Amino acid sequence: MKRKISTTILLLCSVFVCLAAIADLTGNWKGVIKMGDGNELPLTYVFKVDGEKLTGSVISANGEIPMTEGKVNGADFTFKIDVNGTTIVNIGKYYGDSTVVNSDFNGRKLHIKLIRADK
Repeated sequence: MKRKISTTILLLCSVFVCLAAIADLTGNWKGVIKMGDGNELPLTYVFKVDGEKLTGSVISANGEIPMTEGKVNGADFTFKIDVNGTTIVNIGKYYGDSTVVNSDFNGRKLHIKLIRADK
């Protein structure tokens, strides 16, 4: 009986830790994409998590692009953005102190490491 209760408590704690991690993704994150021509493009990602739904935007010197179809599953998340009529699928992973986003822009793989900007 004690073992069953201990196992149940452990599972509940694991669930709460995962939910806390998801909620911690909410906020502003900054990073830089290195372009093929050697230039760098600073970006700010604004994430808002509500349950399994992810909303927000990506901000650059060229303006702000809203996220669509955002989903969160544990530490993994996905969202889409539209850049000049091209839909870009983004796949991310939350690590606590950093976040990584990978995307495919017209066949070009992009990888950006983000650091929390608002703590």
